[in-house]
Amino acid sequence: MEKTTSTPIEEKIQLPTGLSAEYAAGVLTVKKGSASITKKLSHPSIMFTVNNNTITLASKNQKRNYKKILYTYRAHINNMIKGLNENFVYHLKLCAGHFPITIKVDKNKFIISNFLGEKVPRTANILPEALVKIDKEMITVTSSNKEAAGQTAANIERATFIRGRDRRLFQDGIYIIEKPHVRYA
Repeated sequence: MEKTTSTPIEEKIQLPTGLSAEYAAGVLTVKKGSASITKKLSHPSIMFTVNNNTITLASKNQKRNYKKILYTYRAHINNMIKGLNENFVYHLKLCAGHFPITIKVDKNKFIISNFLGEKVPRTANILPEALVKIDKEMITVTSSNKEAAGQTAANIERATFIRGRDRRLFQDGIYIIEKPHVRYA
């Protein structure tokens, strides 16, 4: 009786013109001009090759778990390519009903003062790749790296989380109202 060999899974991602990629020591770097995004993508069962503006992901194993990892890596690479072509933008809105809230950006910190009358300001971390702009009650987080933009927006929203009060009455806070390709309000 002969053993059947499984065919390897292979995904090819074509880079648009103007973009280049290199993979070394488990780190993939995609560049466009002077801008670049670097992400650690390594797994013992997934092989990466970069040739002539084509990134190839391959796995010898066709099991479901390896397919999931391979397709996740494909999604990460596609997000890196999208980010270099156009930035990911998150919109947040400041809602203050009880106390006038003051917000400002200080280097890599987002500072929220007088939130619910608190004396100590609340802070949120801004990741190095993200840019935060404040326009009155609207806050915009922009980055070419999707994870940096999303995590910065989440840090700002999470900094105004209220505990021990009725959320129906105390609706003060900063809320994400628009994500890339998703609109809530």
